[in-house]
Amino acid sequence: MRLSPLLGLCLLVASPAMAASGLAPAVKADYDQRLGALVDWFHRNPELSYMETKTAARMAKELRAIPGIQVTEKVGGTGVVAVMKNGAGPTVLVRADMDGLPLKEASGLANASTVVQTGIDGVASPVMHACGHDVHITSLVGTAMRLVAMKNDWRGTVVFVVQPAEERIGGARKMLEDGLYTRFPKPDYALAFHVSSSYATGTLVADPGIRYSSSDSVDITIHGVGGHGASPHQTKDPVVMGAEIVMALQTLVSREIAPLSPGVVTVGAFHAGSKHNIISDRAHLQLTVRSDDEAVRKTLLDGIKRIAQNVGRMNGMPEDRLPEVALSVESTPVTINDAALTTRMRAAFTAAFGEDVLKSPPRTGMGAEDFAYFVQPELGVPGFYFNVGGTPQQAFDAAKAGGPPVPGHHSPLFKVDAEPSVRLGTEAMTVAVLDLLKPVAATP
Repeated sequence: MRLSPLLGLCLLVASPAMAASGLAPAVKADYDQRLGALVDWFHRNPELSYMETKTAARMAKELRAIPGIQVTEKVGGTGVVAVMKNGAGPTVLVRADMDGLPLKEASGLANASTVVQTGIDGVASPVMHACGHDVHITSLVGTAMRLVAMKNDWRGTVVFVVQPAEERIGGARKMLEDGLYTRFPKPDYALAFHVSSSYATGTLVADPGIRYSSSDSVDITIHGVGGHGASPHQTKDPVVMGAEIVMALQTLVSREIAPLSPGVVTVGAFHAGSKHNIISDRAHLQLTVRSDDEAVRKTLLDGIKRIAQNVGRMNGMPEDRLPEVALSVESTPVTINDAALTTRMRAAFTAAFGEDVLKSPPRTGMGAEDFAYFVQPELGVPGFYFNVGGTPQQAFDAAKAGGPPVPGHHSPLFKVDAEPSVRLGTEAMTVAVLDLLKPVAATP
């Protein structure tokens, strides 16, 4: 049958829906034959941020086993980059994070981690995948497997990024500093997803705008004059100064930020002293600061320094002994989904999976993500970050009826249902890449 010239001009070789029609059974077969065992191995063998040597080696091995992929290890530390080229076309970056958390797993899963590892801080601790990164990296392998099998349906380049140290929000920046966008093809689009225990399996959250807040870790060192607890008048008590700082910090959000602009200043640690009757000469505060735009972020960070130093002055400390405020390397901007790209991806998901798969729940916290570094405006790379539901609906129903609550991320009880999470994550990411790299038929 000869196509009309008009039809030939607009005909696509393969739409995402057409290409994805056999995707679910193929991913199911991949899971049964390879991905299921892989996610089990990752869950049993978690590693801390910047220490993911075994995980990175396993990912490099798995990706090298897929035809047509060039793999580079030790990018930005333990990061892995795998490039798959398939003719002329755009470049899409697919990112998955791989680090675990310093927690002793109490999930009750048969494959619960028993790993103990010494982190970069020199402290030995139990380690678990308490945020689902084992799902992310397994799905990345699954996506690579499907794209190789479906090379007739797309044209272009895919850059698979296995990123370290997301939990310390530093791995993305280190990979960029090590030449991610210069040593390897610079992407036209960047994609990532996060499995979520807060959403039911079989659902996707793919909304435009802000997906994650900025995050800054701040350390405050408070200098004082130590002495005997029975003679406080002879001292400058850093504990009292620390308490004054903690309370004054609460006014930053309540009195300096507009009521409709979210912000968080949390003091997560307060360390001082060694004995009941000794007034220390030093105290140390550790803070996490969250916001949804750069203006609020600057106001909070500037305010923290102002409050801390002026509390020192108020207590009579000399200028060279005022509290020291230091911004940690654990810092990341706001993660924002590009509006046009998100609209396109939502349409692709709807075509492939139906309208019911997409949910738009409200944000319930100010979590952060260093994926933001890959899509900063000055880099010119639009980004799309979506969520995959990880908890069976029955668990939510049971919790609502008075049963055990569904554990959240970063909890020793955290768990997601691995198979539906890996499978939908793989299917959705494959659909997204196919849509962005779909070839256009030549005009007859």
